Amino acid sequence: MTAVVPPGAQAVVRSSATGAGRSGPVAWMVLPALVMFFVFGVVPLVGVLVLSFTQWDGLGPINPAGVSNWQAALKDPGLYHALWVTFEIMILSWLVQTPISLLLGVFLAGRQRYRSFLAVLFFIPLLLSSTAIAITYKALLDPNFGLGPGLHLELLTQDWLGDAKLAIAVIIFIVSWQFIPFHSLIYQGGVRQIPTSMYEAAAIDGAGRVRQFFSITVPQLKYTIITSSTLMVVGSLTFFDLIFVLTAGGPGDSTRVLALLMYQQGFQANQMGLASVIAVVIVLLGLFLALLLRRLGGSLTTSQMEGM
Repeated sequence: MTAVVPPGAQAVVRSSATGAGRSGPVAWMVLPALVMFFVFGVVPLVGVLVLSFTQWDGLGPINPAGVSNWQAALKDPGLYHALWVTFEIMILSWLVQTPISLLLGVFLAGRQRYRSFLAVLFFIPLLLSSTAIAITYKALLDPNFGLGPGLHLELLTQDWLGDAKLAIAVIIFIVSWQFIPFHSLIYQGGVRQIPTSMYEAAAIDGAGRVRQFFSITVPQLKYTIITSSTLMVVGSLTFFDLIFVLTAGGPGDSTRVLALLMYQQGFQANQMGLASVIAVVIVLLGLFLALLLRRLGGSLTTSQMEGM
């Protein structure tokens, strides 16, 4: 007997076969990225992990050390202090950057031409080198020859980088000034993906701009906020050049973050094993925070338009 084939079944079979045939070229296109990730991501990470169990001064022979580096690092109070400073800068910078970036992103999402010009203007700080920014601000905040004495403003004539609390505040301000434009553009793109029909329906129901912002914009930007927060949090673990040039970890060790401690142990104390331990800690911490934020945000594959 000849099986009766429903209309359209042949087309389905053909499309499935075509999709299966295309999987091969797609896999080949992904291969170069996987090779690059393996060579420049996995191999160095494995090398640092192996190096954390050795004694090496950076020039001489590498000698096995067992878990002595890990024991020394975990017993060092300086590691926990650097961890605290890192989390302090991370949390405070997130609290400053997120609301300002969100508001600027919503503002720049407008279709007016001058807002596009402002978006380009706001993006300029991100194009500058962190080292150049640190040198500039260090000169401007100099208590003897900086902006305050030059303009005869007592409020600005302070030892900004010589006081522990002021130094932390300066770092957070500069970091926010540099990276708020980037996150504002992320929010700008997210806002432009929200259908205008939602705002029109809310306006018909009598909702004002503030109510629309908290009832429509913020909920619809849930996954955008998670993405931006992940970049902020994980990126704050790698702050080095800005703090190194600006304060070198001072005054004392009040601004010594994990990345700076890793540099000092490896390239100043010539203890590459201890520095590798700190590097592994930074990687594990970043991975944990990224997974935690993803867990808190839920599945990113879920549509933002649920309930519509």
